[in-house]
Amino acid sequence: MMARTLISAAALLLAGCVTAAEPVTHPGRVLHTDDFRLGLSQWVVEQQPGGTVTTADGRLIIADAGGCTVWFRPPLSAPVVITYTVKMSSAARVSDLNCFWMASDPARPDDLFAAGHARTGKFATYDTLCTYYVGYGGNANTTTRFRRYDGTGARPLAPEHDLGAPEFLLQPDRVYHITLIATADGRVQYVRDGTVIFDVRDPQPLTRGWFGFRTVQSRMEVSDFRVSEPEK
Repeated sequence: MMARTLISAAALLLAGCVTAAEPVTHPGRVLHTDDFRLGLSQWVVEQQPGGTVTTADGRLIIADAGGCTVWFRPPLSAPVVITYTVKMSSAARVSDLNCFWMASDPARPDDLFAAGHARTGKFATYDTLCTYYVGYGGNANTTTRFRRYDGTGARPLAPEHDLGAPEFLLQPDRVYHITLIATADGRVQYVRDGTVIFDVRDPQPLTRGWFGFRTVQSRMEVSDFRVSEPEK
């Protein structure tokens, strides 16, 4: 297990964070959408006590106390482009505009929601997933980080994937347009308002998995969720 962790960490470290002027691809044919006007039928909520997840006025509203992940039910396959609009409300702590994508559980690779999983909304219960993860404005809005979880419980972090400058942190009530990209050949991007924040080449790409919003002790308001194939 230790050897696997070291290999995974080294692979991503070598892959690095590539500066890119444009996303590697753009949305093409739409596969899924949700305007949040029909409730939570497409979502699975895992949340610690004290929080709520609701829909209202075309928004998914995560009002959280102790940790929450809201998963999109359908599995996704690379190449894929995920887009959404989101605001971190000043009515709560402004922190943790986070997400998982291409996530799977090595113990249940074909069904993330199969009986017996131990995920509760508490962050540590997600450590054993295989997934791409961005914690945007995490740690009380002091860090923005990209990680590739390798399924071992380790969460490797390359120095170039650990950002703390003000331009990479959250502004209260600002509306952000987020794009997540995963290609079949291992190109992974996180794009904020058209600017590529993380651009990673994964030598062992995660090509099938689930997407989830993630936050803690905040109020996240999401709209215009869409999953697309990349443009041809």
